[in-house]
Amino acid sequence: MDLEALFSICNAAVVPGWLLLAFAPRWRWTQRATLGTAAALALVYLVAIIPTFGKGEGGFGSLHGVAQLFARRDVLLVGWIHYLVFDLFTGSWEARDAARLGIPHWAVVPCLALTLFFGPVGFLAYLALRAALRRRFDVDEAAPAATPARPGEGPLPRSP
Repeated sequence: MDLEALFSICNAAVVPGWLLLAFAPRWRWTQRATLGTAAALALVYLVAIIPTFGKGEGGFGSLHGVAQLFARRDVLLVGWIHYLVFDLFTGSWEARDAARLGIPHWAVVPCLALTLFFGPVGFLAYLALRAALRRRFDVDEAAPAATPARPGEGPLPRSP
């Protein structure tokens, strides 16, 4: 498949997930759709990285090596898919975690946008929001969930 076509398909594939996270975070299919998309793209990543692995110049030992490595378009595409998968996964976690803790979704949406466009900045923004609203910094999944802010905005149901 043409690299440009694969790039376009992968970019388009994440859009529904991001829209669901922003506008329908508590719909029962949102988490399945976003995590399913991330898993599908991870499979594309796996298939795409196999023919590129160990070929060409560069590596991860220096900035110059990384620049050489990503000078190849096929490796650049694999790197981009890597970003798409991890950003979508991170956004999905942010929405799920916020719902579990009763953080108002309107406050999470800017973090999701930042995660979509600037990955780690959005993640950091979400952690700051989470810490500010909880008045402590932790990421303990076993911590008790907060009471929902409004009726009907309880924690997301767990997938089987």
